[in-house]
Amino acid sequence: MKIPKTVNRYCPYCNEKTKQKIKLVGTGGKRGALTRGSKDRARLRGQNRGIGNKGKYSKPAVSKFKRKSKTTKKTNIMYICEKCGKAKYRQGRRNKRAGKIQQE
Repeated sequence: MKIPKTVNRYCPYCNEKTKQKIKLVGTGGKRGALTRGSKDRARLRGQNRGIGNKGKYSKPAVSKFKRKSKTTKKTNIMYICEKCGKAKYRQGRRNKRAGKIQQE
């Protein structure tokens, strides 16, 4: 995804529109590891251990090619004001174009 290096947007600390640098921040840890019905949770409960037929836990839920459902990644953006140096964080949004980032 292409993102401009600087944008002109409102700074709540300066109380005016200023030039702000954009910094991409990581999205965090592994998502959905302990959601209801996940294999990790079942494994913690001891469902996938021992000998014999594991039933539902013996094979992958879906084929290798069908596993990924998301087409875009969430990007967390940090805006750093060039005037006061304070940073404003914006939580992950699914953005396809840089133009969507500039609006708020």
